[in-house]
Amino acid sequence: MADHATPNLPSRQFLKTERFYSKLGFSASYRSGHWLILQNGGMTLEFFPWPDLDPAQNNHSCCLRLDDLDAMVEKIRAAGVPEAREGIPRLVPPQMDISGLTIAYLIDPDGTLLRLVQNPPNR
Repeated sequence: MADHATPNLPSRQFLKTERFYSKLGFSASYRSGHWLILQNGGMTLEFFPWPDLDPAQNNHSCCLRLDDLDAMVEKIRAAGVPEAREGIPRLVPPQMDISGLTIAYLIDPDGTLLRLVQNPPNR
């Protein structure tokens, strides 16, 4: 297996976390009372329990680098996540960043920020 990294993110309740992310194409590859691992293709998200987390105070985040940002955004919309600048959960639609990358922002039900970054085309 190649070297890789996986973000470790908080979850107030694993079942709710798993249900939310399953609508985005993730499925559980490991589940216990103390850890949850969700995978979607080459992406892995790991969750630890934090039952008393205040989503409005959560400062955890990660980037998902995607070959097809539009497809992921459509899954998020189909899951019923509102497009908004406030509220939890929410989607901020894709836009060109000052970096030149196209990025969308997803806040999950626990307040974690996921930056959804379109991979640049191969040159």
